[in-house]
Amino acid sequence: MIAFRDIDDEDPALTYSPIVRGCEKVFSWIAQHGGIPLTPSKVFKRVFVHWAAKEFDWPGHTEADLFVVNKVLNEYDFIPLTLLHDLMIAMKLGRHYKGEFKLTKAGKALVDHPGQIFAEIVPFYLFRVDHAQLSRFDDDPILGNWDIFLNVLNVETENGATGADLRRVLYGEPERVPFQKYDDTLGSLYIQVLRPLCWAGLLHQQRSEDSFRSEDAVFRKTPLWKAVLQLETDSMVLGETKH
Repeated sequence: MIAFRDIDDEDPALTYSPIVRGCEKVFSWIAQHGGIPLTPSKVFKRVFVHWAAKEFDWPGHTEADLFVVNKVLNEYDFIPLTLLHDLMIAMKLGRHYKGEFKLTKAGKALVDHPGQIFAEIVPFYLFRVDHAQLSRFDDDPILGNWDIFLNVLNVETENGATGADLRRVLYGEPERVPFQKYDDTLGSLYIQVLRPLCWAGLLHQQRSEDSFRSEDAVFRKTPLWKAVLQLETDSMVLGETKH
């Protein structure tokens, strides 16, 4: 079982985590307004969704990104916001009460404690959420486990690796099929492993200016990775650094 090291609330590495930043923004709204207004179907109202899109500045889901394809934003248009909403309900950090989303006692205990937000929410998100269900194509869970993924990525992303590089290291070259434009294996690797690590703040994804494809994107470890993870392959990374 992968365990994270404790991290101090003041550690600047925490700023790399979109999940931590997003939770802090949710908490700040609630501190100011008392609760987040809900629709009758118990999703966040647009007034909050629009505010969150601007304030979260979530990589790949910034306000500008979202309004390219939407004239108005509902919660389901802003996938990371739905993720945080679902996580906080599942972990009993928040609840729906009289038409608003409010923090529970457990949620209030995380306010102003970004290190504890990471320690509580990120392991649950990475290791207990079924990321395959977040695929548009109803994918099966990808072959592998988090111990394998993290130890391999620990070495491969030290100096940056493209999605295509990581696909080859973990699963070999894609099968050459005439007219095939989408690599299912790489798609699953991105949705179930790479994107969750980016949203947790452990990896940073840099897309090229002329391509939005995950095979061309470069993935690198953030300072948060080294701050909270101790892995079997750390000695290999140190060996490469010395050379």
